[in-house]
Amino acid sequence: MKKEAKIYVAGHKGMVGSAIWRLLKEKGYNNLIGKTSKELDLRNQHAVKSFFLTEKPDVVIDAAARVGGILANSNFPYQFLMENLQIQNNLISQSLESDVNKFIFLGSSCIYPKFAPQPIKEEYLLTNSLESTNEWYAIAKIAGVKACEAIRKQFSKDYVSMMPTNLYGIYDNFDLNTSHVLPAMIRKFHEAKLENDRDVQLWGSGTPLREFLYVDDMATSVVFALENKMGQHLYNVGSEREITIKDLALLIQKIVGHQGSIMWDHTKPDGTPRKLMDSSKIKSEGWKPLIDLEEGIQLTYQWFLENNNNIKEVRL
Repeated sequence: MKKEAKIYVAGHKGMVGSAIWRLLKEKGYNNLIGKTSKELDLRNQHAVKSFFLTEKPDVVIDAAARVGGILANSNFPYQFLMENLQIQNNLISQSLESDVNKFIFLGSSCIYPKFAPQPIKEEYLLTNSLESTNEWYAIAKIAGVKACEAIRKQFSKDYVSMMPTNLYGIYDNFDLNTSHVLPAMIRKFHEAKLENDRDVQLWGSGTPLREFLYVDDMATSVVFALENKMGQHLYNVGSEREITIKDLALLIQKIVGHQGSIMWDHTKPDGTPRKLMDSSKIKSEGWKPLIDLEEGIQLTYQWFLENNNNIKEVRL
């Protein structure tokens, strides 16, 4: 990939998109395009078409999506389904129409069945039912994966889908209404620490197993896919290390320095009991993660401490 290639990073202000943007800059790519949601509404087909006709990108990296945790997915199923379909359909179809040869679509491990065999392989897609707490987002992302596969099959373009495990890191979403489990825990323990180490209440039993990947490692996988001809249409991207939610809570509690107790609310859902990705395909092609969980949480918490006064609340 030439350093002067015009690369459009959709969602470049989000956690994942900004990590990709930083890495591309570090590696010397000097013709990056980014638009905020106010500058370009990706749900608007006409606006996306006009943007492509004007900018003529060589590469598109789709890191744009409406995202959130169990609570947000449960409360707003229509928005999570429809807005994600609109965003990705506009980007994918316009990339094809504009003869973009390299398209990287980012999704989520939630595309796989709730009770998929572990670790989860790419071929388990569409073999069973989804986890009900995030099926709306998952269905949208599955449609994106299949659209890229269809283009690859029919038009022989290098359109590839990357399915990361649970991501976290700097520029994460720490709003308790919409955030995922790890950043939500960081904020809960931090605020409880400031309030005389009061007890912290967490959802579920703490028994589910989860895998986490620091966002900068995800960025390296995307740039790897950018710089190499990928042999498959779909790749899992994960650390291949798992931890119980309870042990995750204890690790975050230790890093934050909270001295109170943890109370588990067993009336709240656990979600999928176990979700470990098999990332052997992309690892066999030469990519590997470098940042372990404890280091990643420390980096994330330090960023949170430096920026928590500027973190916006999202009221849905």
